[in-house]
Amino acid sequence: MQSSSLALPLTQPQPQVAANTAVSQRLPSSFMLKQHLPLSNALGAQVEQHRQAVKAILEGRDPRLLVIVGPCSIHDPHSALEYAERLARLAERVNDQMLLVMRAYIEKPRTTVGWKGLVYDPHLDGSDDMHGGLNLSRRLMLDMLALGLPIATELLQPMAAGYFDDLLSWAAIGARTTESQVHREMVSGLGLPVGFKNGTDGSIGIACDAIRSAAHGHRHFGVDAQGHPAIIETLGNQDTHLVLRGGHKGPNYDRQSIEQARKGLESVGLAPRIMVDCSHANSGKDPARQPHVFNEVLEQRLQGDRALVAVMLESHLFDGCQALGKQPLRYGVSITDGCLGWNSTETLLTNAADALRKNAQEKPGAIL
Repeated sequence: MQSSSLALPLTQPQPQVAANTAVSQRLPSSFMLKQHLPLSNALGAQVEQHRQAVKAILEGRDPRLLVIVGPCSIHDPHSALEYAERLARLAERVNDQMLLVMRAYIEKPRTTVGWKGLVYDPHLDGSDDMHGGLNLSRRLMLDMLALGLPIATELLQPMAAGYFDDLLSWAAIGARTTESQVHREMVSGLGLPVGFKNGTDGSIGIACDAIRSAAHGHRHFGVDAQGHPAIIETLGNQDTHLVLRGGHKGPNYDRQSIEQARKGLESVGLAPRIMVDCSHANSGKDPARQPHVFNEVLEQRLQGDRALVAVMLESHLFDGCQALGKQPLRYGVSITDGCLGWNSTETLLTNAADALRKNAQEKPGAIL
């Protein structure tokens, strides 16, 4: 009687490569990179502490405001680290009212084509030195952790997530990938809080489905730490939430949109914990409007809206953005989405912390 299992031959034939595919370079496994650039025990304990702090905010046990802030994407490690140093100093001043988390976004989703991020093209020249990008990105994240900052990123390519998942205190799944089954399965196996953004049309149904899916365990195709194809079994991730970033029809940070989002979450049995992304469609892609969005959300929170637990800002050393081209790049200016400059960011967050302190004094029994 023939076995129903697939018997692999002792000698493997050479794989046939498709005509439009070229295998040019093997990458190290995530295990190898983590061995080469290890997370120390002290920093590992710090990451876990920050993860628990984020979780406590999401669950309402910590009354602080969670703020994910930093460059739209990192293209220059020197300016990113300077930003992180400034943010670490600011974090100490507002820590009683806010938990500041550094955006360390090393992947950039593209609608069509373009620069895909530091981990893909660290030299900004189309050479796509992904081996160098992996090393540079992990080293930079470790340097940020050494400053005492929690860090966050968007997880775009599931195969890349394993190179950095031990360093993150929070992660995002973008509007284009929230509907992806592969990303939902990936999140179900992560040991950190994750925010799912609403769909590009502005609706939250896809994100609600994603949150429910990620909460369950899955068995799925994947790659293990040694880089081998494997059946991955996950336990489910309960520490997920909704991120409102607006949509094609406009922003969704106003009171009516927040109330609709709350009801939508509750209608499917999900806790109403919401982050507002002050950029993207909520700002009309105008970085100068981010403070307006932020202050509107802050005012709703000060008035007692407990569902609003977090905000996100795109911010760099200097205002605006610049095109990636032949001209010398300006230091500290984004090459992707336009960002709010540091001076405006510092003023915005300092004033917000003052408003939160005043509110806490006037309403000592309130959670906010």
